[in-house]
Amino acid sequence: QVQLVESGGGLVQPGGSLRLSCVVFGINFSVYGMNWYRQAPGKERELVASITSDGITDYTDSIKGRFTISRDNAKNIVYLQMNSLKPEDTAVYYCNALYRRVRSYWGKGTLVTVSL
Repeated sequence: QVQLVESGGGLVQPGGSLRLSCVVFGINFSVYGMNWYRQAPGKERELVASITSDGITDYTDSIKGRFTISRDNAKNIVYLQMNSLKPEDTAVYYCNALYRRVRSYWGKGTLVTVSL
């Protein structure tokens, strides 16, 4: 059974940092592209960071220079290091595994709240 389990969310002050983790079970992790999405209250889910099976990364403009996506294929984990957090980063963050655009799996999400 495929499972993606996110962790690391929480409450942080503006300017602070968090590291999200997503551990993946039940797939050949190393061949999947991995993505982090987020969905803020009242907004659509948006893609924020991607890493291919070869380790090539991409980011949405609003988080470039502040967030870093990485993966550990030996542990089946993908990370999202988030620095210089802003209130507008508040959202539920979801992990997604994607294989050749035909197989897609989702985690249940972890809440990140950036507030004083």
